[in-house]
Amino acid sequence: MTHADPARVEQVRANLAAARARIEAACAKAGRSPDEVSLVAVTKTHPASDVRILASLGVTDVGENRDQEAAPKAAETADLGLTWHFVGQLQTNKARSVASYADVVHSVDRARLARALGERAAAAGRSLTCLVQINLDEDSRAGVIGPRGGVDPGDALELAARIEEHEALVLGGVMAVAPREGDPSAAFARLQEVAARIRDRYPRATVVSAGMSGDLEAAVERGATHLRLGTALLGNRGPIVG
Repeated sequence: MTHADPARVEQVRANLAAARARIEAACAKAGRSPDEVSLVAVTKTHPASDVRILASLGVTDVGENRDQEAAPKAAETADLGLTWHFVGQLQTNKARSVASYADVVHSVDRARLARALGERAAAAGRSLTCLVQINLDEDSRAGVIGPRGGVDPGDALELAARIEEHEALVLGGVMAVAPREGDPSAAFARLQEVAARIRDRYPRATVVSAGMSGDLEAAVERGATHLRLGTALLGNRGPIVG
């Protein structure tokens, strides 16, 4: 293995420290302990060397949103013992691949996908934690704008039940992306309500995956347990071709 670029290590170290300071400040404001909030480093479009740098700095949760990029990166860093989170929209035909390396799938938004993941995880002898992705964008649900991932909040309990049915799947909780327009705090408050309904029926489903680099404070305020941070940690990078 080649040694990491020292300048890059220092850049990521500084970014990570700044992100953790933001999280701690948000937790203090919300009257929460930082121990309640996990940081998932989203490494899409960044090389496996950045994953190694993050791991060397104590980051153990890593997220990806495209299987074509995630599968080889997970294989290349398999020696690090990381927890891999798949956070992007997922086609059913990718279930076999994702179930082979992911530990948590944040973006389960239909029963057919849950079934495929359950079958593939069972065949691989693995257990997979699944989150119900909630669509918080009312314009999307009404067809005013193009479709976005996620199930209607009113259908969340039904999908949670479909996940819970599979022996190889563990219902972890919920995930959402704040709408592009509007107040993220109000959106995450809606997510908090859905999370509470699911938790009432399935007490172990405690994960609330919400908040990214631009809106983590609002997510912490509204009970997020997992923040998906990419740009805040690794900066911008051009898209990977392929």
